[in-house]
Amino acid sequence: MSTLTQTLPETDERSQGTDSTGDDSPKMFHYVRKAKIAESAVMGTHVVALCGEVFPVTKSAKPGSPVCPDCKKIFDGLPPGRDD
Repeated sequence: MSTLTQTLPETDERSQGTDSTGDDSPKMFHYVRKAKIAESAVMGTHVVALCGEVFPVTKSAKPGSPVCPDCKKIFDGLPPGRDD
């Protein structure tokens, strides 16, 4: 049995995670593939964050929102993205 490993592109953006507070807002946001955010929000499909968290996107991050420390560490270690 072979296992495939997929590397996420450098175009990752923050999106909502599954951890939530009592008022239905997430405790922290995760980095996910930008191209999958809209699809998940519209179709209800699940996205995979850099840290491995799997969830459907239901909210978008606002400036200053708390970010998953594992996602941030992984994202900061990625090479810079391209402009094309």
